[in-house]
Amino acid sequence: MGKPMSTADIKVNVATFVLRARLALVRLGAPACIALALCFAAAAAWGWLLPQRAAQERLMAQPLPTPTSLVTAPPPPSANQNLAGFYEVLGENRYAEQQVKVLFDLAAKNNLTLSLGEYKAGYDKASRVSTYQIILPVKGPYQSIWQFAMQGLREMPFASLDEIGFRRETIAESTVEARLRFTLYLKDGEP
Repeated sequence: MGKPMSTADIKVNVATFVLRARLALVRLGAPACIALALCFAAAAAWGWLLPQRAAQERLMAQPLPTPTSLVTAPPPPSANQNLAGFYEVLGENRYAEQQVKVLFDLAAKNNLTLSLGEYKAGYDKASRVSTYQIILPVKGPYQSIWQFAMQGLREMPFASLDEIGFRRETIAESTVEARLRFTLYLKDGEP
């Protein structure tokens, strides 16, 4: 048996190995060195990904948990429930004039000029619903007129905007004339 290696011998062997490796890399050239580095990186990535993939396969092999009870959609409302819901949303006939005041207040809030409107009450015997038709001529910026119309529909969910017409004298004019026709659908009509 030989004598044990000293640290000086180990340093010489390491230095010799490093020198030989550098000479071999210089002989191979830069493209081969880059290829070797990529091969080592790929081997390291493959070695790291294999355990990850095995863990993922174990997870995917587990059965999905079964729901304790299936969620079922509630049954659709009956025709009578739908009809009752319809009548709940309707406005009240006795407050029709106050709803017109709401429209006038919204027009003022949107800086619109509101001319005298036309009003017409009606009653549909088949549905037992009163209607109150309001035709309002307004003047103002185009955007303000649309804001007014949308705010009116939000304030009165029982109203519909049946018609809206715009008119402008010249293209350069910023003020638009509009004619809006709202219909209020009201309960407590004729017996």
